[in-house]
Amino acid sequence: MLRFYTIILFFVLYITNSRAQSSEILEVYQPTQDSVLLEELLLLKKPKFKDGYSYKKYRILRRKTRKVYPYAVRAATHYKKLNDSLASIDNKRREKKYIKQLQKYLENEFTEELKKLTRTEGQILVKLVYRQTGISFFDLIKNYRSSWKAFWYQRMAKWFDISLKSTYIPSEDQIDYWIEGILQHSFQEEILVEQEPAIDIQFHALQKQWGRQVDYGSPPLKEKEKKADLHRLKINPTRDTIVKQEKNMKS
Repeated sequence: MLRFYTIILFFVLYITNSRAQSSEILEVYQPTQDSVLLEELLLLKKPKFKDGYSYKKYRILRRKTRKVYPYAVRAATHYKKLNDSLASIDNKRREKKYIKQLQKYLENEFTEELKKLTRTEGQILVKLVYRQTGISFFDLIKNYRSSWKAFWYQRMAKWFDISLKSTYIPSEDQIDYWIEGILQHSFQEEILVEQEPAIDIQFHALQKQWGRQVDYGSPPLKEKEKKADLHRLKINPTRDTIVKQEKNMKS
């Protein structure tokens, strides 16, 4: 069976082999001596946690998001560079040769690092790549390879609990909103270097929509707790258990 990191490596490499619509270049405003440049300040509210379990899960999400975001940025950067380069190549043979050279370079650059990713980190990476490129892995493969390859790679990804159809929509998915909050805080605290996303994100509106509460629900029973429940059941059996035992004795 393929190792998980090889699937993630394919994800990152595939991005760099896909064409995309040309992105709009925004001119940076240069202030004159008679003008004042006012930088927009995003007021961030600190999250509130329902309980210790939610706080613990949020910290894990924060650590993993900060770890994989630079990979998404690098993938998006290579993605743009490749598109810019291919735009100037009108020969199919030269185009394939260039892509192959870039694949080899990225493979050497990313492989050892991506071996260390967990499944959850891979799931977050898929989301963040969508944030930085504006297109899902499934649509990339379907549009630029074939529907069959998209179906096949989707099946492989499911072995690792990853969906290539995953998107990043903080206005609809609360986990995406929490991830976006982690990114915004990390940018302001200069823990991460921000790269402009390919999708429109209005975080002020998101904060009003979702609020500050972080609630991961009830924690799953641990193995020891399950055994303790079974032990308590043997010592203090329920009425149904007693009735069942009496029926077995009569028979």
